[in-house]
Amino acid sequence: MTTGERQVSAATQQMQQNLAKIENLSQRLVDALAKKRLPNPALEGPGPDLYMSAAHAWMKELSDKPELVLESQVKYWGEAMTHYVGATHALATAGFVPPDDPGPQDRRFSNPLWNTHPYFNFVKQQYQIASQAMEEATENLPGLDPVDQKRLQYFTRQLVDMMAPTNFLATNPDALERAVATEGASLVQGLENLVRDVEEHNGDLLVTLADRHAFEVGGNLATSEGEVIYRTRLFEMIQYTPKTEQVYRTPLVIFPPWINKFYILDLKQQNSFINYAVEQGFTVFVVSWKNPDQGFADVGFEHYIDSYMDAIEQVKTITGVAKVNAIGYCIAGTTLALTLALMKARKDTSINSATFFTTLTDFSDQGEFTAFLQDDFVDGLEKQCKADGVLSSYFMSRTFSFLRANDLVWRPAIRSYMMGEAPPAFDLLYWNGDATNLPGKMAIQYLRGLCQQNRFADTAFELKGEKLKLSDVNVPLMAIACETDHIAPWAASFGGIAKMGAREKTFVLAQSGHIAGIVNPPSKKKYGHYTSAAPIKEAEDWLEQAEFHEGTWWGRWAEWLAEKSGRKVAARTPGDASHPSLGPAPGEYVKETFVL
Repeated sequence: MTTGERQVSAATQQMQQNLAKIENLSQRLVDALAKKRLPNPALEGPGPDLYMSAAHAWMKELSDKPELVLESQVKYWGEAMTHYVGATHALATAGFVPPDDPGPQDRRFSNPLWNTHPYFNFVKQQYQIASQAMEEATENLPGLDPVDQKRLQYFTRQLVDMMAPTNFLATNPDALERAVATEGASLVQGLENLVRDVEEHNGDLLVTLADRHAFEVGGNLATSEGEVIYRTRLFEMIQYTPKTEQVYRTPLVIFPPWINKFYILDLKQQNSFINYAVEQGFTVFVVSWKNPDQGFADVGFEHYIDSYMDAIEQVKTITGVAKVNAIGYCIAGTTLALTLALMKARKDTSINSATFFTTLTDFSDQGEFTAFLQDDFVDGLEKQCKADGVLSSYFMSRTFSFLRANDLVWRPAIRSYMMGEAPPAFDLLYWNGDATNLPGKMAIQYLRGLCQQNRFADTAFELKGEKLKLSDVNVPLMAIACETDHIAPWAASFGGIAKMGAREKTFVLAQSGHIAGIVNPPSKKKYGHYTSAAPIKEAEDWLEQAEFHEGTWWGRWAEWLAEKSGRKVAARTPGDASHPSLGPAPGEYVKETFVL
Protein backbone atom coordinates (compact mmCIF):
# COMPACT_ATOMS: atom_id res chain seq x y z
CA MET A 1 0.00 0.00 0.00
CA THR A 2 1.39 3.38 -1.01
CA THR A 3 1.71 6.35 1.32
CA GLY A 4 -1.22 8.05 -0.42
CA GLU A 5 -3.38 4.95 -0.05
CA ARG A 6 -2.55 4.68 3.64
CA GLN A 7 -3.50 8.32 4.17
CA VAL A 8 -6.83 7.80 2.39
CA SER A 9 -7.46 4.66 4.45
CA ALA A 10 -6.71 6.47 7.69
CA ALA A 11 -8.98 9.35 6.69
CA THR A 12 -11.72 6.88 5.81
CA GLN A 13 -11.38 5.18 9.18
CA GLN A 14 -11.53 8.55 10.94
CA MET A 15 -14.64 9.47 8.99
CA GLN A 16 -16.27 6.14 9.87
CA GLN A 17 -15.51 6.68 13.54
CA ASN A 18 -16.99 10.15 13.36
CA LEU A 19 -20.11 8.83 11.63
CA ALA A 20 -20.53 6.22 14.37
CA LYS A 21 -20.25 8.97 17.00
CA ILE A 22 -22.83 11.04 15.17
CA GLU A 23 -25.31 8.17 15.22
CA ASN A 24 -24.90 7.73 18.98
CA LEU A 25 -25.07 11.48 19.66
CA SER A 26 -28.16 11.84 17.49
CA GLN A 27 -29.98 9.27 19.60
CA ARG A 28 -28.91 11.07 22.80
CA LEU A 29 -30.20 14.33 21.33
CA VAL A 30 -33.57 12.76 20.53
CA ASP A 31 -33.80 11.37 24.07
CA ALA A 32 -32.87 14.74 25.59
CA LEU A 33 -35.36 16.69 23.48
CA ALA A 34 -38.11 14.32 24.59
CA LYS A 35 -37.74 15.79 28.11
CA LYS A 36 -38.43 19.35 26.94
CA ARG A 37 -41.12 21.18 28.91
CA LEU A 38 -44.46 21.77 27.22
CA PRO A 39 -44.15 25.05 25.34
CA ASN A 40 -46.04 28.11 26.50
CA PRO A 41 -47.03 29.81 23.22
CA ALA A 42 -47.22 33.20 24.93
CA LEU A 43 -43.50 32.99 25.71
CA GLU A 44 -42.40 31.82 22.28
CA GLY A 45 -43.29 34.98 20.38
CA PRO A 46 -45.53 38.07 20.34
CA GLY A 47 -49.29 37.68 20.62
CA PRO A 48 -51.64 37.90 17.62
CA ASP A 49 -52.52 41.53 18.40
CA LEU A 50 -49.09 42.68 17.23
CA TYR A 51 -49.41 40.80 13.96
CA MET A 52 -52.87 42.27 13.38
CA SER A 53 -51.72 45.80 14.20
CA ALA A 54 -48.71 45.54 11.91
CA ALA A 55 -50.76 44.05 9.08
CA HIS A 56 -53.39 46.78 9.43
CA ALA A 57 -50.73 49.51 9.40
CA TRP A 58 -49.09 48.03 6.32
CA MET A 59 -52.42 47.72 4.49
CA LYS A 60 -53.21 51.33 5.35
CA GLU A 61 -49.85 52.38 3.95
CA LEU A 62 -50.54 50.39 0.80
CA SER A 63 -53.98 51.97 0.47
CA ASP A 64 -53.00 55.57 1.24
CA LYS A 65 -49.57 55.71 -0.39
CA PRO A 66 -49.17 52.75 -2.74
CA GLU A 67 -46.31 54.49 -4.48
CA LEU A 68 -44.19 54.37 -1.31
CA VAL A 69 -44.75 50.65 -0.80
CA LEU A 70 -44.04 49.89 -4.45
CA GLU A 71 -41.01 52.15 -4.39
CA SER A 72 -39.61 50.26 -1.40
CA GLN A 73 -40.22 46.90 -3.07
CA VAL A 74 -38.77 48.03 -6.40
CA LYS A 75 -35.74 49.43 -4.57
CA TYR A 76 -35.09 46.03 -3.00
CA TRP A 77 -35.58 44.19 -6.30
CA GLY A 78 -33.32 46.67 -8.05
CA GLU A 79 -30.49 46.37 -5.51
CA ALA A 80 -30.72 42.59 -5.40
CA MET A 81 -30.76 42.25 -9.21
CA THR A 82 -28.01 44.83 -9.71
CA HIS A 83 -25.81 42.95 -7.31
CA TYR A 84 -26.65 39.63 -8.99
CA VAL A 85 -25.71 41.00 -12.39
CA GLY A 86 -22.51 42.50 -11.03
CA ALA A 87 -21.56 39.28 -9.27
CA THR A 88 -22.28 37.22 -12.39
CA HIS A 89 -20.14 39.55 -14.50
CA ALA A 90 -17.32 39.48 -11.95
CA LEU A 91 -17.40 35.68 -11.91
CA ALA A 92 -17.32 35.47 -15.70
CA THR A 93 -14.25 37.66 -16.03
CA ALA A 94 -10.72 36.44 -15.53
CA GLY A 95 -10.09 36.56 -11.81
CA PHE A 96 -12.99 37.25 -9.44
CA VAL A 97 -13.30 40.85 -8.36
CA PRO A 98 -16.25 41.23 -5.97
CA PRO A 99 -18.80 43.97 -6.63
CA ASP A 100 -18.72 47.04 -4.44
CA ASP A 101 -19.75 46.35 -0.85
CA PRO A 102 -21.00 49.63 0.65
CA GLY A 103 -22.46 47.95 3.73
CA PRO A 104 -21.12 48.66 7.21
CA GLN A 105 -18.32 46.51 8.55
CA ASP A 106 -19.74 43.53 10.42
CA ARG A 107 -17.45 41.35 12.52
CA ARG A 108 -19.59 38.34 11.67
CA PHE A 109 -18.08 38.56 8.19
CA SER A 110 -14.43 38.91 9.18
CA ASN A 111 -13.22 35.82 7.29
CA PRO A 112 -11.47 37.03 4.09
CA LEU A 113 -13.52 34.55 2.05
CA TRP A 114 -16.58 36.75 2.54
CA ASN A 115 -14.83 39.26 0.26
CA THR A 116 -12.71 37.10 -2.02
CA HIS A 117 -14.81 33.99 -2.68
CA PRO A 118 -17.64 34.51 -5.21
CA TYR A 119 -20.09 32.21 -3.42
CA PHE A 120 -19.65 33.64 0.07
CA ASN A 121 -19.44 37.22 -1.16
CA PHE A 122 -22.70 36.81 -3.08
CA VAL A 123 -24.49 35.27 -0.08
CA LYS A 124 -23.23 38.00 2.27
CA GLN A 125 -24.25 40.92 0.09
CA GLN A 126 -27.66 39.46 -0.73
CA TYR A 127 -28.27 38.99 3.00
CA GLN A 128 -27.26 42.59 3.72
CA ILE A 129 -29.53 43.92 0.98
CA ALA A 130 -32.49 41.86 2.23
CA SER A 131 -31.81 42.85 5.86
CA GLN A 132 -31.84 46.52 5.05
CA ALA A 133 -35.07 46.14 3.08
CA MET A 134 -36.78 44.34 6.00
CA GLU A 135 -35.71 46.96 8.50
CA GLU A 136 -36.82 49.84 6.27
CA ALA A 137 -40.19 48.16 5.67
CA THR A 138 -40.94 48.07 9.40
CA GLU A 139 -39.92 51.65 10.18
CA ASN A 140 -42.52 54.30 10.94
CA LEU A 141 -45.63 52.46 9.78
CA PRO A 142 -48.53 54.98 9.89
CA GLY A 143 -51.10 54.52 12.60
CA LEU A 144 -49.04 51.97 14.48
CA ASP A 145 -48.87 52.50 18.23
CA PRO A 146 -45.33 53.56 19.29
CA VAL A 147 -45.03 50.52 21.56
CA ASP A 148 -46.12 48.19 18.76
CA GLN A 149 -43.70 49.98 16.42
CA LYS A 150 -40.85 49.35 18.83
CA ARG A 151 -41.83 45.70 19.27
CA LEU A 152 -42.17 45.19 15.51
CA GLN A 153 -38.68 46.53 14.92
CA TYR A 154 -37.27 44.38 17.75
CA PHE A 155 -38.75 41.14 16.44
CA THR A 156 -37.76 42.03 12.87
CA ARG A 157 -34.18 42.45 14.04
CA GLN A 158 -34.39 39.06 15.77
CA LEU A 159 -35.45 37.43 12.49
CA VAL A 160 -32.75 39.24 10.56
CA ASP A 161 -30.07 38.14 13.01
CA MET A 162 -31.36 34.57 13.10
CA MET A 163 -31.19 34.25 9.30
CA ALA A 164 -27.59 35.47 9.03
CA PRO A 165 -25.59 33.15 6.73
CA THR A 166 -23.01 32.70 9.49
CA ASN A 167 -25.63 30.71 11.43
CA PHE A 168 -25.76 27.92 8.83
CA LEU A 169 -23.03 25.41 8.09
CA ALA A 170 -23.34 25.58 4.30
CA THR A 171 -22.81 29.34 4.33
CA ASN A 172 -20.21 29.68 7.08
CA PRO A 173 -16.67 29.52 5.68
CA ASP A 174 -15.07 29.33 9.14
CA ALA A 175 -17.05 26.24 10.06
CA LEU A 176 -16.50 24.58 6.68
CA GLU A 177 -12.75 25.21 6.81
CA ARG A 178 -12.60 23.76 10.32
CA ALA A 179 -14.62 20.70 9.28
CA VAL A 180 -12.31 19.98 6.35
CA ALA A 181 -9.17 20.52 8.41
CA THR A 182 -10.36 18.16 11.16
CA GLU A 183 -11.86 15.44 8.94
CA GLY A 184 -15.27 16.26 10.35
CA ALA A 185 -14.14 15.98 13.98
CA SER A 186 -15.15 19.59 14.68
CA LEU A 187 -18.73 18.84 13.67
CA VAL A 188 -18.80 15.77 15.88
CA GLN A 189 -17.47 17.80 18.81
CA GLY A 190 -20.03 20.48 18.01
CA LEU A 191 -22.80 17.91 18.15
CA GLU A 192 -21.43 16.68 21.48
CA ASN A 193 -21.55 20.26 22.77
CA LEU A 194 -25.14 20.63 21.55
CA VAL A 195 -26.25 17.38 23.18
CA ARG A 196 -24.55 18.39 26.43
CA ASP A 197 -26.40 21.70 26.55
CA VAL A 198 -29.78 20.14 25.80
CA GLU A 199 -29.24 17.37 28.37
CA GLU A 200 -28.15 19.82 31.07
CA HIS A 201 -31.30 21.90 30.59
CA ASN A 202 -33.75 18.98 30.43
CA GLY A 203 -34.62 19.36 26.76
CA ASP A 204 -34.36 23.15 26.54
CA LEU A 205 -31.50 24.74 24.63
CA LEU A 206 -29.36 27.37 26.32
CA VAL A 207 -25.86 27.86 24.95
CA THR A 208 -23.15 27.31 27.55
CA LEU A 209 -21.16 30.56 27.56
CA ALA A 210 -18.28 29.59 29.86
CA ASP A 211 -16.37 26.50 30.89
CA ARG A 212 -18.38 25.14 33.82
CA HIS A 213 -15.38 23.17 35.11
CA ALA A 214 -12.94 26.07 35.23
CA PHE A 215 -14.47 27.78 38.25
CA GLU A 216 -15.68 26.95 41.72
CA VAL A 217 -17.60 29.34 43.93
CA GLY A 218 -15.59 29.50 47.11
CA GLY A 219 -12.60 28.02 45.29
CA ASN A 220 -11.37 30.49 42.69
CA LEU A 221 -14.43 32.76 42.77
CA ALA A 222 -15.98 34.54 45.78
CA THR A 223 -12.82 34.11 47.84
CA SER A 224 -12.89 37.23 50.04
CA GLU A 225 -12.43 36.13 53.64
CA GLY A 226 -15.46 36.37 55.91
CA GLU A 227 -18.10 34.48 57.88
CA VAL A 228 -21.79 33.79 57.48
CA ILE A 229 -23.16 35.29 60.68
CA TYR A 230 -26.90 35.19 60.03
CA ARG A 231 -29.30 33.01 58.06
CA THR A 232 -33.03 33.09 57.34
CA ARG A 233 -35.25 31.22 54.92
CA LEU A 234 -34.61 33.88 52.28
CA PHE A 235 -31.01 35.01 52.79
CA GLU A 236 -27.64 34.50 54.41
CA MET A 237 -25.61 37.48 55.60
CA ILE A 238 -21.84 37.55 55.34
CA GLN A 239 -19.56 39.81 57.35
CA TYR A 240 -16.11 40.18 55.81
CA THR A 241 -12.85 40.05 57.73
CA PRO A 242 -11.25 43.51 58.04
CA LYS A 243 -7.94 44.29 56.34
CA THR A 244 -7.19 47.49 58.20
CA GLU A 245 -6.47 48.05 61.90
CA GLN A 246 -9.21 50.64 62.08
CA VAL A 247 -12.52 50.91 60.25
CA TYR A 248 -15.14 53.59 59.79
CA ARG A 249 -17.75 53.50 62.53
CA THR A 250 -20.77 53.31 60.19
CA PRO A 251 -20.92 49.88 58.54
CA LEU A 252 -21.85 49.12 54.93
CA VAL A 253 -24.45 46.54 53.93
CA ILE A 254 -24.65 45.51 50.27
CA PHE A 255 -27.86 44.19 48.74
CA PRO A 256 -27.09 42.42 45.43
CA PRO A 257 -29.83 41.46 42.96
CA TRP A 258 -31.49 38.08 43.47
CA ILE A 259 -31.85 37.60 39.72
CA ASN A 260 -28.17 36.60 39.85
CA LYS A 261 -25.76 35.67 42.62
CA PHE A 262 -23.86 38.14 44.75
CA TYR A 263 -20.35 37.10 43.72
CA ILE A 264 -20.45 39.37 40.68
CA LEU A 265 -19.04 41.79 43.27
CA ASP A 266 -16.42 39.25 44.37
CA LEU A 267 -15.24 37.39 41.27
CA LYS A 268 -11.50 37.47 41.96
CA GLN A 269 -9.43 39.44 44.42
CA GLN A 270 -8.10 41.74 41.69
CA ASN A 271 -11.57 42.76 40.47
CA SER A 272 -13.59 42.29 43.66
CA PHE A 273 -15.60 45.33 44.70
CA ILE A 274 -16.18 43.70 48.09
CA ASN A 275 -12.45 43.25 48.64
CA TYR A 276 -11.87 46.87 47.57
CA ALA A 277 -14.46 48.18 50.02
CA VAL A 278 -12.90 46.18 52.86
CA GLU A 279 -9.45 47.54 51.97
CA GLN A 280 -10.82 51.10 52.17
CA GLY A 281 -11.62 50.55 55.85
CA PHE A 282 -15.35 49.82 55.68
CA THR A 283 -17.01 47.09 57.74
CA VAL A 284 -18.73 45.22 54.91
CA PHE A 285 -21.82 43.01 55.12
CA VAL A 286 -23.32 41.31 52.06
CA VAL A 287 -26.68 39.63 51.67
CA SER A 288 -26.59 36.32 49.77
CA TRP A 289 -30.08 35.42 48.53
CA LYS A 290 -31.68 32.00 48.50
CA ASN A 291 -32.24 30.43 45.06
CA PRO A 292 -35.98 29.75 45.40
CA ASP A 293 -37.83 26.57 44.45
CA GLN A 294 -41.58 25.90 44.21
CA GLY A 295 -41.90 26.32 47.97
CA PHE A 296 -41.31 30.08 47.57
CA ALA A 297 -44.30 30.67 45.28
CA ASP A 298 -46.00 33.06 47.73
CA VAL A 299 -42.89 35.13 48.50
CA GLY A 300 -43.45 38.70 47.38
CA PHE A 301 -41.76 42.07 47.43
CA GLU A 302 -42.94 42.51 51.00
CA HIS A 303 -40.84 39.53 52.09
CA TYR A 304 -37.74 40.97 50.42
CA ILE A 305 -38.34 44.34 52.10
CA ASP A 306 -38.74 42.50 55.42
CA SER A 307 -35.37 40.89 54.69
CA TYR A 308 -33.81 44.31 54.09
CA MET A 309 -35.15 45.56 57.41
CA ASP A 310 -34.03 42.40 59.17
CA ALA A 311 -30.50 42.56 57.71
CA ILE A 312 -30.16 46.22 58.71
CA GLU A 313 -31.26 45.47 62.28
CA GLN A 314 -28.75 42.60 62.55
CA VAL A 315 -25.92 44.83 61.31
CA LYS A 316 -26.88 47.54 63.82
CA THR A 317 -26.88 45.00 66.63
CA ILE A 318 -23.53 43.46 65.68
CA THR A 319 -21.75 46.80 65.25
CA GLY A 320 -23.54 48.73 68.01
CA VAL A 321 -24.57 51.63 65.77
CA ALA A 322 -27.87 53.34 65.05
CA LYS A 323 -27.39 53.83 61.30
CA VAL A 324 -25.88 51.95 58.37
CA ASN A 325 -24.90 52.82 54.82
CA ALA A 326 -26.46 50.69 52.09
CA ILE A 327 -25.85 49.70 48.46
CA GLY A 328 -28.50 48.27 46.14
CA TYR A 329 -27.57 46.82 42.74
CA CYS A 330 -30.12 46.63 39.89
CA ILE A 331 -33.43 45.21 41.18
CA ALA A 332 -31.95 45.27 44.68
CA GLY A 333 -31.53 49.03 44.22
CA THR A 334 -35.18 49.30 43.21
CA THR A 335 -36.11 47.44 46.39
CA LEU A 336 -33.75 49.57 48.45
CA ALA A 337 -35.66 52.62 47.21
CA LEU A 338 -38.97 50.97 48.17
CA THR A 339 -37.51 50.16 51.59
CA LEU A 340 -36.39 53.75 52.09
CA ALA A 341 -39.88 55.00 51.22
CA LEU A 342 -41.35 52.57 53.74
CA MET A 343 -38.85 53.63 56.39
CA LYS A 344 -39.75 57.27 55.89
CA ALA A 345 -43.43 56.45 56.36
CA ARG A 346 -42.55 54.69 59.61
CA LYS A 347 -40.06 57.36 60.73
CA ASP A 348 -37.23 54.81 60.70
CA THR A 349 -33.84 56.53 60.16
CA SER A 350 -31.68 53.41 60.16
CA ILE A 351 -30.17 54.11 56.73
CA ASN A 352 -27.68 56.96 56.73
CA SER A 353 -26.93 56.99 52.99
CA ALA A 354 -27.75 54.92 49.92
CA THR A 355 -25.78 53.99 46.82
CA PHE A 356 -27.63 52.76 43.75
CA PHE A 357 -25.86 50.67 41.11
CA THR A 358 -27.57 50.63 37.68
CA THR A 359 -30.98 51.01 39.29
CA LEU A 360 -34.35 51.67 37.66
CA THR A 361 -37.07 53.24 39.78
CA ASP A 362 -38.96 55.12 37.07
CA PHE A 363 -40.15 52.71 34.37
CA SER A 364 -41.83 55.24 32.08
CA ASP A 365 -39.18 54.32 29.49
CA GLN A 366 -39.08 50.53 29.25
CA GLY A 367 -36.08 50.64 26.91
CA GLU A 368 -35.13 47.43 25.19
CA PHE A 369 -37.48 45.45 27.43
CA THR A 370 -40.48 47.02 25.70
CA ALA A 371 -40.88 43.89 23.57
CA PHE A 372 -41.33 41.74 26.69
CA LEU A 373 -43.28 44.03 29.02
CA GLN A 374 -46.63 43.99 27.23
CA ASP A 375 -49.66 42.00 28.33
CA ASP A 376 -49.26 39.12 25.89
CA PHE A 377 -45.83 38.23 27.28
CA VAL A 378 -46.51 39.13 30.93
CA ASP A 379 -49.78 37.17 30.87
CA GLY A 380 -47.78 34.19 29.66
CA LEU A 381 -45.23 34.62 32.43
CA GLU A 382 -47.97 34.88 35.04
CA LYS A 383 -49.49 31.63 33.80
CA GLN A 384 -46.07 29.99 33.89
CA CYS A 385 -45.40 31.25 37.42
CA LYS A 386 -48.71 29.86 38.66
CA ALA A 387 -47.84 26.48 37.18
CA ASP A 388 -44.22 26.38 38.39
CA GLY A 389 -44.38 28.43 41.58
CA VAL A 390 -41.34 30.37 40.40
CA LEU A 391 -40.19 32.28 37.36
CA SER A 392 -37.56 29.87 36.10
CA SER A 393 -34.06 31.13 35.43
CA TYR A 394 -34.42 29.57 31.97
CA PHE A 395 -36.91 32.21 30.83
CA MET A 396 -34.90 35.06 32.31
CA SER A 397 -31.62 33.83 30.82
CA ARG A 398 -33.22 33.44 27.41
CA THR A 399 -34.78 36.90 27.54
CA PHE A 400 -31.58 38.66 28.61
CA SER A 401 -29.56 36.75 26.02
CA PHE A 402 -31.81 37.74 23.13
CA LEU A 403 -31.40 41.41 24.00
CA ARG A 404 -27.86 40.85 22.69
CA ALA A 405 -28.54 37.89 20.43
CA ASN A 406 -25.44 38.10 18.25
CA ASP A 407 -23.10 38.24 21.24
CA LEU A 408 -24.90 35.92 23.66
CA VAL A 409 -26.73 33.46 21.38
CA TRP A 410 -25.58 33.17 17.77
CA ARG A 411 -21.84 33.75 18.10
CA PRO A 412 -21.43 31.35 21.06
CA ALA A 413 -23.64 28.80 19.28
CA ILE A 414 -21.47 28.99 16.17
CA ARG A 415 -18.27 28.53 18.16
CA SER A 416 -19.68 25.65 20.16
CA TYR A 417 -21.90 23.74 17.73
CA MET A 418 -20.31 24.42 14.33
CA MET A 419 -16.67 25.01 15.20
CA GLY A 420 -16.61 22.40 17.96
CA GLU A 421 -14.83 24.72 20.38
CA ALA A 422 -14.99 24.42 24.14
CA PRO A 423 -16.54 27.43 25.90
CA PRO A 424 -13.97 29.88 27.28
CA ALA A 425 -12.83 29.98 30.90
CA PHE A 426 -14.28 33.45 31.52
CA ASP A 427 -15.38 34.28 35.07
CA LEU A 428 -17.93 36.91 34.07
CA LEU A 429 -19.67 34.57 31.62
CA TYR A 430 -19.56 31.79 34.22
CA TRP A 431 -21.42 34.05 36.65
CA ASN A 432 -23.84 35.06 33.89
CA GLY A 433 -24.80 31.41 33.45
CA ASP A 434 -25.18 30.83 37.20
CA ALA A 435 -28.68 32.32 37.25
CA THR A 436 -31.40 31.93 39.85
CA ASN A 437 -35.16 31.60 39.86
CA LEU A 438 -37.55 34.28 41.13
CA PRO A 439 -40.51 33.64 43.46
CA GLY A 440 -43.67 33.66 41.35
CA LYS A 441 -45.54 36.28 43.36
CA MET A 442 -42.61 38.67 43.55
CA ALA A 443 -41.92 38.37 39.81
CA ILE A 444 -45.48 39.34 38.87
CA GLN A 445 -45.58 42.17 41.41
CA TYR A 446 -42.44 43.55 39.80
CA LEU A 447 -43.63 43.14 36.22
CA ARG A 448 -47.15 44.48 36.79
CA GLY A 449 -46.85 47.12 39.49
CA LEU A 450 -43.44 48.56 38.65
CA CYS A 451 -42.45 47.77 35.05
CA GLN A 452 -45.88 48.01 33.42
CA GLN A 453 -47.83 50.39 35.66
CA ASN A 454 -44.89 52.40 37.02
CA ARG A 455 -46.81 52.99 40.26
CA PHE A 456 -43.78 53.75 42.42
CA ALA A 457 -42.83 56.78 40.30
CA ASP A 458 -46.25 57.89 39.00
CA THR A 459 -48.75 57.29 41.82
CA ALA A 460 -47.91 54.97 44.71
CA PHE A 461 -46.86 51.35 45.12
CA GLU A 462 -48.97 49.86 47.90
CA LEU A 463 -47.08 47.48 50.13
CA LYS A 464 -47.21 46.49 53.79
CA GLY A 465 -50.11 48.85 54.46
CA GLU A 466 -48.29 51.89 53.12
CA LYS A 467 -48.41 53.85 49.87
CA LEU A 468 -44.78 54.04 48.80
CA LYS A 469 -43.71 56.92 46.58
CA LEU A 470 -40.39 57.50 44.86
CA SER A 471 -40.35 61.10 46.08
CA ASP A 472 -40.18 59.77 49.66
CA VAL A 473 -36.59 58.58 49.18
CA ASN A 474 -34.84 61.35 51.09
CA VAL A 475 -31.45 60.10 52.36
CA PRO A 476 -28.14 61.32 50.88
CA LEU A 477 -27.43 59.20 47.84
CA MET A 478 -25.02 58.40 45.06
CA ALA A 479 -26.17 56.69 41.87
CA ILE A 480 -23.91 54.91 39.39
CA ALA A 481 -25.33 54.31 35.92
CA CYS A 482 -23.57 52.88 32.87
CA GLU A 483 -23.30 54.50 29.47
CA THR A 484 -24.15 51.47 27.30
CA ASP A 485 -26.36 49.64 29.79
CA HIS A 486 -29.12 47.86 27.85
CA ILE A 487 -30.85 46.55 31.00
CA ALA A 488 -31.06 49.80 32.98
CA PRO A 489 -30.46 52.61 30.44
CA TRP A 490 -28.57 55.42 32.10
CA ALA A 491 -31.06 58.16 31.15
CA ALA A 492 -33.93 56.13 32.62
CA SER A 493 -31.91 55.52 35.78
CA PHE A 494 -31.17 59.26 35.94
CA GLY A 495 -34.88 60.03 35.59
CA GLY A 496 -35.69 57.94 38.67
CA ILE A 497 -32.95 59.56 40.74
CA ALA A 498 -34.24 62.99 39.67
CA LYS A 499 -37.67 62.16 41.14
CA MET A 500 -36.28 61.12 44.52
CA GLY A 501 -36.78 63.58 47.35
CA ALA A 502 -33.21 63.60 48.67
CA ARG A 503 -31.59 67.00 49.04
CA GLU A 504 -28.11 65.58 48.47
CA LYS A 505 -27.69 63.62 45.24
CA THR A 506 -24.57 62.60 43.35
CA PHE A 507 -24.81 61.00 39.93
CA VAL A 508 -21.94 59.25 38.14
CA LEU A 509 -22.06 57.90 34.60
CA ALA A 510 -19.60 55.06 34.04
CA GLN A 511 -18.42 53.90 30.66
CA SER A 512 -19.39 50.42 29.42
CA GLY A 513 -22.43 48.33 30.33
CA HIS A 514 -24.52 46.88 33.15
CA ILE A 515 -21.73 44.69 34.54
CA ALA A 516 -18.41 45.92 33.17
CA GLY A 517 -19.22 49.50 34.15
CA ILE A 518 -19.64 48.41 37.77
CA VAL A 519 -16.96 45.71 37.98
CA ASN A 520 -14.21 48.12 36.91
CA PRO A 521 -11.33 47.98 39.41
CA PRO A 522 -8.65 50.68 39.59
CA SER A 523 -5.97 48.25 38.39
CA LYS A 524 -7.58 47.87 34.96
CA LYS A 525 -7.61 51.56 34.03
CA LYS A 526 -9.99 50.53 31.26
CA TYR A 527 -13.22 52.47 31.55
CA GLY A 528 -13.61 56.07 32.64
CA HIS A 529 -16.57 57.94 34.09
CA TYR A 530 -18.41 61.25 33.94
CA THR A 531 -19.46 63.69 36.64
CA SER A 532 -21.36 66.94 36.22
CA ALA A 533 -22.07 70.09 38.17
CA ALA A 534 -25.48 70.37 36.51
CA PRO A 535 -28.56 69.78 38.67
CA ILE A 536 -30.07 66.31 38.56
CA LYS A 537 -33.17 67.27 36.61
CA GLU A 538 -32.73 66.53 32.90
CA ALA A 539 -30.38 63.79 31.69
CA GLU A 540 -29.26 65.52 28.49
CA ASP A 541 -28.56 68.81 30.27
CA TRP A 542 -26.54 66.95 32.87
CA LEU A 543 -24.51 65.18 30.18
CA GLU A 544 -23.85 68.37 28.23
CA GLN A 545 -22.05 69.82 31.25
CA ALA A 546 -20.36 66.56 32.25
CA GLU A 547 -16.62 66.19 32.71
CA PHE A 548 -14.85 62.98 31.76
CA HIS A 549 -12.43 61.29 34.17
CA GLU A 550 -10.00 58.51 33.34
CA GLY A 551 -10.35 55.23 35.20
CA THR A 552 -12.88 53.80 37.58
CA TRP A 553 -15.38 55.64 39.76
CA TRP A 554 -14.58 53.37 42.76
CA GLY A 555 -12.24 55.88 44.41
CA ARG A 556 -14.74 58.73 44.00
CA TRP A 557 -17.43 56.59 45.65
CA ALA A 558 -15.08 55.56 48.50
CA GLU A 559 -14.30 59.21 49.26
CA TRP A 560 -17.99 60.10 49.20
CA LEU A 561 -18.92 57.20 51.49
CA ALA A 562 -16.06 57.94 53.91
CA GLU A 563 -17.64 61.32 54.55
CA LYS A 564 -20.87 59.51 55.50
CA SER A 565 -19.21 56.92 57.72
CA GLY A 566 -18.08 58.78 60.83
CA ARG A 567 -14.87 58.45 62.77
CA LYS A 568 -12.51 55.47 62.79
CA VAL A 569 -12.84 52.69 65.40
CA ALA A 570 -11.00 49.46 66.04
CA ALA A 571 -11.53 46.87 63.30
CA ARG A 572 -14.43 44.48 63.93
CA THR A 573 -14.09 40.73 63.64
CA PRO A 574 -17.11 39.03 62.06
CA GLY A 575 -20.11 38.35 64.28
CA ASP A 576 -20.66 38.70 68.01
CA ALA A 577 -21.87 36.53 70.86
CA SER A 578 -25.40 36.49 69.48
CA HIS A 579 -24.20 35.98 65.90
CA PRO A 580 -21.63 33.17 65.91
CA SER A 581 -20.17 31.98 62.64
CA LEU A 582 -22.43 29.66 60.65
CA GLY A 583 -19.60 28.82 58.29
CA PRO A 584 -17.05 30.60 56.12
CA ALA A 585 -17.89 32.90 53.21
CA PRO A 586 -19.30 32.61 50.62
CA GLY A 587 -21.84 30.46 52.47
CA GLU A 588 -24.21 27.76 51.27
CA TYR A 589 -27.03 29.61 49.51
CA VAL A 590 -24.76 30.93 46.76
CA LYS A 591 -23.79 27.41 45.79
CA GLU A 592 -27.34 26.16 45.36
CA THR A 593 -28.56 25.39 41.88
CA PHE A 594 -32.17 24.69 41.10
CA VAL A 595 -33.27 24.82 37.46
CA LEU A 596 -36.92 24.15 36.74
